[in-house]
Amino acid sequence: MKFVHWLVLGCVVALPLSASAQWQWVDKNGKKVFSDQAPPPDVPEKNILRRVGPPPVSRANPNVDASPAEGATAEAGAPAKTAGTPKPTGVDKELEEKTKKAEAEEKAKRAAEEAKVAKAKADNCALARQGKATVDSGIRIAKVNAQGEREIMDDAARAAEQKRLQTVINSDCK
Repeated sequence: MKFVHWLVLGCVVALPLSASAQWQWVDKNGKKVFSDQAPPPDVPEKNILRRVGPPPVSRANPNVDASPAEGATAEAGAPAKTAGTPKPTGVDKELEEKTKKAEAEEKAKRAAEEAKVAKAKADNCALARQGKATVDSGIRIAKVNAQGEREIMDDAARAAEQKRLQTVINSDCK
């Protein structure tokens, strides 16, 4: 019976060890990080001190990873990949599609905004040309002032209005 007690005690003591961090790496500040999740992708391979599972296959020898369908010949004795096995690219196709869709939506949004701005400029151009033609015609032009009284434009006001309309035409009519 004493053996069973020691066995239970040993299991209780060893239980927290199974929950220990499985990844260990040195971050960009030089601190050691312990975690149960993989380090971020910006951590270089040389800074990973401990990992879950075997270390990744080195990409130094291109003949080992290249398939015969790609035109590379495998060394004698090196196992050749089967032609039907797809080569993992490390890119999630759904993520890639979502990214392309988001980029297309952003591009469409930008195009719609540019079209809206172009339409506003065209409208401003048309109104400015119409106003300039009215001012240049020499007919009397009356405006309502802040008190609600009607005032006829004098030569100085007409010249200032012509100048203002010309700057609008120069900026919006291109």
